[in-house]
Amino acid sequence: MSLSLSRRNAVSTTLNTAVAEEDGQFLTFTLSGDMYAIGILNIKEILEYGQLTRVPMMPNFIRGVINLRGAVVPVVDLSARFGNLPSVISKRSCIVIIEVANQGDVQDIGLVVDAVSEVLEIPAQEIEPAPSFGAKIRTDFIEGMGKVNGDFVILLSVDKVLSVDELAMVSGLNSAASHE
Repeated sequence: MSLSLSRRNAVSTTLNTAVAEEDGQFLTFTLSGDMYAIGILNIKEILEYGQLTRVPMMPNFIRGVINLRGAVVPVVDLSARFGNLPSVISKRSCIVIIEVANQGDVQDIGLVVDAVSEVLEIPAQEIEPAPSFGAKIRTDFIEGMGKVNGDFVILLSVDKVLSVDELAMVSGLNSAASHE
């Protein structure tokens, strides 16, 4: 099962621009009982969880790699990345493929989520700045807090979910796997 959600030929804009200038469309998903969202322009596709190859000596938040039409794509467990227990895989678990800017290049990374919810349009006036404390994750991962039906949705900054060092490690994983 593969659902293409991105506009592959669209000019890539950052979530910052979408939040600052206009209403944005966001893919919402659950993770450890909380609702999160990622700007739709960063989403490449959504895959059913499966066909994962584990890679030894990786941090606990890297589940492994998948073969996506001949390309090696690292898969990150967002729950483990945020310091929680690793995700428990269920029938609704998915891998969301995102595009992340990495030193002037774009890299595909898979994110394990508990379940994908829906695509929402959140008006710019309904997006608050990231909190300075109180969230379960480091605030540098948070682009903002969207208000949807009286509840908050945590808007993630995809370019900050992994640090520069971690992106370098994932890039090395990519090239090592493609040379085997």
